[in-house]
Amino acid sequence: MRRCIPYLTISMALLSFAVGQSATPPDSENSKSEQEVRQAIEKYRAALLQRDVPTLEKIWADDYVFVNASGEVRTKAQRIANLKSGATALESINEKENITVRVYQNSAVAMSRVTIKGKYSGQPTGGQYRSTHVWVKGPEGWQLVANQLTALPRK
Repeated sequence: MRRCIPYLTISMALLSFAVGQSATPPDSENSKSEQEVRQAIEKYRAALLQRDVPTLEKIWADDYVFVNASGEVRTKAQRIANLKSGATALESINEKENITVRVYQNSAVAMSRVTIKGKYSGQPTGGQYRSTHVWVKGPEGWQLVANQLTALPRK
């Protein structure tokens, strides 16, 4: 658990940084950035479904952190290992609501509701989740620095 604290600290700092900034006024640059983030999200979704590790290695920042629906923290290396081993293999990722993307200069926060079906860490998984992504634009383009899934109650 102690090893997870630095990652949680980084995630919280990035999120508070993004939230603390004012959103860029709606202009062509902001619209362009929003479209780039939406494209990055679609590329991310496709890479997860195809278990495309080389693409995911580029999408995930080196200090990337994932908080899964069970509240467990996973690093980039751990997620890649799960994909390579086949312990994580998703059959479908379906958007249930429009993705909301808010751009804050060189960072963006995206939220949506998704339905996921497949296998995570060797166990069958499926259901609806609230998803939050934190993206940062660097020299290589938009990279995912943190994301979290929260399971929604079954109806």
